[in-house]
Amino acid sequence: MNKESEDRISEVLDVNYEPHIQEEVTSSIVKKVNNLPITKEKMDKDLGADYREVRSNLKDLINTGQNAIDGIISVASDSDSPRAYEVAGQMIKTVAEMNKDLIDMHNKMKIIKKEETNVNNTTHNSIYVGSTSDLQDLINQSRSAKKAINDNIIDVEVSGDDN
Repeated sequence: MNKESEDRISEVLDVNYEPHIQEEVTSSIVKKVNNLPITKEKMDKDLGADYREVRSNLKDLINTGQNAIDGIISVASDSDSPRAYEVAGQMIKTVAEMNKDLIDMHNKMKIIKKEETNVNNTTHNSIYVGSTSDLQDLINQSRSAKKAINDNIIDVEVSGDDN
């Protein structure tokens, strides 16, 4: 679009059109949004908020379903209609499934919390100060047990020579 047509459109619409200002503002907003870091605290806060919201929704649905079951059962008993009893059975099954979903949600949250608390302690560049023999004794327990037996036999022989 050329400058004359932009000016004419601005005049007709009674607005001031300055494209270079709009482009600068838009690009700076996009840059700021793209650079927002997601912190662990924000993720934990969002997870907790989502958990509470889902839990609240499921509890509300379960309570609504239980109230609906009560109404459907009274209608079924008044009308003796097989269809009403079928609907009541389906509603009971649906509420039972929602209860299972609530328990599953709790289990999933426990797994997520457990994953967050698991700290991976990996040791790199360990230094051992001691002899090679001592290190082998630490690594190979059966070797150290044989060595202890041999050391005791030597002590007995030495103590037997004093007579």
